[in-house]
Amino acid sequence: MSVNKVILVGRLGRDPETRYTGGGQAVANFSVATDESYKDKNGERQKRTEWHKIVVWGKQAEIAQQYLKKGSLIFIEGRIQSREWQDKEGQKRTSFEIVANNFRMLGGRAESAAASSSGGSGARSSGGDDFESHAAPAEESYGGSAPSGTGPEISDEDIPF
Repeated sequence: MSVNKVILVGRLGRDPETRYTGGGQAVANFSVATDESYKDKNGERQKRTEWHKIVVWGKQAEIAQQYLKKGSLIFIEGRIQSREWQDKEGQKRTSFEIVANNFRMLGGRAESAAASSSGGSGARSSGGDDFESHAAPAEESYGGSAPSGTGPEISDEDIPF
């Protein structure tokens, strides 16, 4: 038995970029930052940020494009996937991304409006209370299948930091 499941809570580093496959299916890409605080050996508080590449397919990609903005707080469920490619010098490279099955906006209306205005976009924003999570369909080129249904109901009290 094996499990490939990722749960992230973080902030968008940039607005989603949406493209369409030859078959007309939407795919959105964006980055999410997660922070970790710890004390170093000298007892000083340090903060480390990890950046995650996120890929969302289908209807969820269209929803992400419409509602998510740089700075938005988001809950993501998905799986880790690796990609192999060759760089300009012909060297084999590997990169990792999170293929999201589910996501949910966190935070209230004021936070969403602030994220929207700080992103420099005049697009309509929606608070986390109005957003519904949808299961993303699996993309054949990514293999596997996405579970259906919605993500767990979580609130600010459920987040351990």
